[in-house]
Amino acid sequence: MTRREPRSACPIATTLDMVGDRWTMVIMRDLICGKKRFSQFLASPERITTNVLTDRLAAMEEDGLVIRRSYQERPKRYEYVLTEKGEALLPVLQDICRWANRYMPDTWTPPDHFMRKRTGGGDASS
Repeated sequence: MTRREPRSACPIATTLDMVGDRWTMVIMRDLICGKKRFSQFLASPERITTNVLTDRLAAMEEDGLVIRRSYQERPKRYEYVLTEKGEALLPVLQDICRWANRYMPDTWTPPDHFMRKRTGGGDASS
C-alpha cells in the first residue's frame, strides 16, 4: 500500500490525511484500551469488515502508528502495538470524547481508565 502525499503543509490537513478516515481513530481507541489482535478489533461494536481492517492496519503500520509483531508461527498470526507516535494521539482521543460527551448527548461515556490514561502506559493517579 502506498500512502498519498499530504494535501498541504497545514498540520490539521496533514494529520487528517493520516487518521481522518472512518476507522483509524476507532482502531486507535481499541489499541489504547488493550486490544492487539485482529479478531479483537473485529469484535468491536462498530463492526469493521475484515478487508477494511486489513487495509487500515497496514496503513497505520506504514505511517508509524503501530508495529506488527508475530505471536504465533503456525498458522502465522500477528498482533499490533502502538508506537510512541501512535500513543501520542491519546490526548487527542480523550479530547474528542470530552467534546462528543458535551455536545452529542447520546454518546457513550468512556471508561475512567481510558480517560485517566496517560502516554507511556500510566494514568493520572500514578
